[in-house]
Amino acid sequence: MSLRLAALVALAGVTAITTGCVVEQPAPPRRVVYEAPPPPPPAYVEVVAPQPPPTEVVEVIPPPRPGYIWARGYWHWEGGRYVAMHGHWEAVRPGYHYVHPHWERGQGGWHFRAGIWIAG
Repeated sequence: MSLRLAALVALAGVTAITTGCVVEQPAPPRRVVYEAPPPPPPAYVEVVAPQPPPTEVVEVIPPPRPGYIWARGYWHWEGGRYVAMHGHWEAVRPGYHYVHPHWERGQGGWHFRAGIWIAG
């Protein structure tokens, strides 16, 4: 029995010594993928119509309003035809003047120019 006891003690000793020596390798670094955000929508889209717009948008122009100007209505090219867009109020910008939306004849047809504030 003493041989069994010696073997058991030896096994317990080896087990006790080796259990404290376990070293785990750190996990490999995770691959991080950055996805670029979608590009912003274009700031300006050129609108070209094949035929001239009707003469004017018929609308009732409201009485003057302090601090605002009336941006006249215009014809918008949509789905192969002109659609009337009604006017709206624009807050006055000191040092600027407002150029109303309009159409100009150019290369390839009629080009729409959006309303814009210009310095001066």
